Amino acid sequence: MRLPLLLILPLLLLGVLLDWYICRAVALRCKVRPRLWRNVVVWSAVALNVGLVVLIAWPKKSSSDDGLLAMMWALYAYLSVYLGKALFVVVDLVGKIPCLFHRPRLRGFDIAGLSLGALLFIGLWLGVVNTHRTAVEEVEIADPLLPVSFDGFRVAQISDLHVGSYGTDTAYLARVVEQVNELKPDVVLFTGDIVNRRSSELRPFVATLSRLIAPYGVYSILGNHDYGDYYHWPTHEAKQANMHELKEMQRQMGWTMLNDSTTVLRRDNDSIVVIGVENIGDPPFPVYGSLDDAYKGDLADSSFKILMSHNPAHWNADIRNAPDKNIALTLSGHTHAMQCELFGWSPAKWKYKTWGGLYSDEDHAHLLYVNIGIGEVAMPARIGATPEITLFILRNAARQ
Repeated sequence: MRLPLLLILPLLLLGVLLDWYICRAVALRCKVRPRLWRNVVVWSAVALNVGLVVLIAWPKKSSSDDGLLAMMWALYAYLSVYLGKALFVVVDLVGKIPCLFHRPRLRGFDIAGLSLGALLFIGLWLGVVNTHRTAVEEVEIADPLLPVSFDGFRVAQISDLHVGSYGTDTAYLARVVEQVNELKPDVVLFTGDIVNRRSSELRPFVATLSRLIAPYGVYSILGNHDYGDYYHWPTHEAKQANMHELKEMQRQMGWTMLNDSTTVLRRDNDSIVVIGVENIGDPPFPVYGSLDDAYKGDLADSSFKILMSHNPAHWNADIRNAPDKNIALTLSGHTHAMQCELFGWSPAKWKYKTWGGLYSDEDHAHLLYVNIGIGEVAMPARIGATPEITLFILRNAARQ
């Protein structure tokens, strides 16, 4: 219980302080039915904070998928209300600064605080609407090692579907599949986290995702959420059966999983290599994969290689500036840009060196692209950080 208490006590204390301040402001300033409005503040606060206690203490790993979704929505509702309240209080306190010098409170700051708090609340719920919009990012990759016959080759990347967050509603992912197919990619690469906790989440989406079409196929890898590590399994055998089911469903979808393995794509007399590793993450995320097992040849050879590795920490730790690893392009996901990105800035930069978009090492020998994903986890919103499909156009640099 120590962790839930550490999480809940600061939130409860902050909530009580915010509600006390707002109740006092209502009592002193509201000229129309102050008792009614004060009761609304008090009883809504009681309901929200009791709900918060239940949410934090509820056993997450053993909850049903529907129960976990309900908890996610309820927690988001709580935060959206109290973040709005917090902004009101901050602005209102600024308006009271002259009182420290025995001067009247600045007029209009209470109205400004109320307006800004309401706008923040509305903005957070607009983030919910943004989860069903999709942006296509087109990126050109030029490399002298790319065979001439692959010049113009189109690679579509999707990542982090987290299908459990949609319950059984396939409508949005059906539109995503249509968008990808309309790009006419030569190959589609999925970089992990297809579910949240259990493989059963994928069942309603098998038929939908099987409609992804590309001449060179659809390839996928596993992300940290795909191993069943976030669910309480009764036995080790049950967890293994869950993993087997996930692989079988992807086979039914027509996807080829690259679990520490490599495939060669051939065009005319040329070829490029696609490598897929199982999850290689930084703590606390587990390490399941091995690049050496995935590619049996010499990683320094001259073939043009695309590596699929779910967590970008793998690129930062093992591939960036590594002269013995000739990997032109690494594709990752995982970060979601923390589902918050405004004007090119995201709080994800505080946690991840590489959180979204295209990165290069000092010699421009190794490129990394971090796709910020399609789905959601933890909160049912994307504040900015619009769900992403990435289309790469490969170019032979010698022909540029």
